[in-house]
Amino acid sequence: MNDPCLERGLLENRAAAGMAVPMKDDRTGQPPAPAAPRASLGESAYRALRAQILEMTLPPGHQATEGDLAAQLGMSRTPVHEAVLRLQAEGFLEVQPRRGIRVLPIDPTGMAETYEVLIALEGAAAARLATKRDEAAIDTMARATEAMREALARGDRHAWAAADDRFHRTLVQNCGNARLARMAQEAADLAQRARLATAALRPEPAGSAEEHARILDALRLGDAEAARAALSAHRQRASAEILRTLSLPLMRLGGH
Repeated sequence: MNDPCLERGLLENRAAAGMAVPMKDDRTGQPPAPAAPRASLGESAYRALRAQILEMTLPPGHQATEGDLAAQLGMSRTPVHEAVLRLQAEGFLEVQPRRGIRVLPIDPTGMAETYEVLIALEGAAAARLATKRDEAAIDTMARATEAMREALARGDRHAWAAADDRFHRTLVQNCGNARLARMAQEAADLAQRARLATAALRPEPAGSAEEHARILDALRLGDAEAARAALSAHRQRASAEILRTLSLPLMRLGGH
């Protein structure tokens, strides 16, 4: 602002309205840039508890008091209570009077809807990436696929899952549409809970690397529709297997 009178008037108006009046930077003579907003404690508690539910650190059926959760997070009960109410509204847990919270079992119907969204979004991401011909992203996905094969050969399902997740994250993060990537990752995070919950009851994922290879072939050829189809077929096969496992009576025990 070049007019000192106008600048002074604006500052006086801010002061009269009870608003903070920024101090000037001694080096530039201008008000400092506003600090980046910090997440509230309630938001931090929400993110931490949601991550623990999605990663199965807090598995279905887990019970705890808000005091227990607050102690675990090193916070007071107020932000934890805010987080609990949000997670209850999203269907992750329920509040039981005088008993605290209980993590709810995974709803097969809700998970089927999540996979429907995920398949559509990742299919669109695959088509966009094929059009971009992003060789660096494709190479990263190829290395992740090879890491999956190696992990499976040595019986390391944890390393296999990490490599599989890296393949899909690279796909969506490099598709060239930030909004699509964000929505797809949100759906993938929800699906991850079902994958972890059913891992011990599902057969060895021997065919996933070959399905990834077909996706990579389509990406290298720049064939958008083939990439979309290969990705969709891969996710549909995997999700059908997970949803069948979720419907087993054993999987519902955590909710009772």
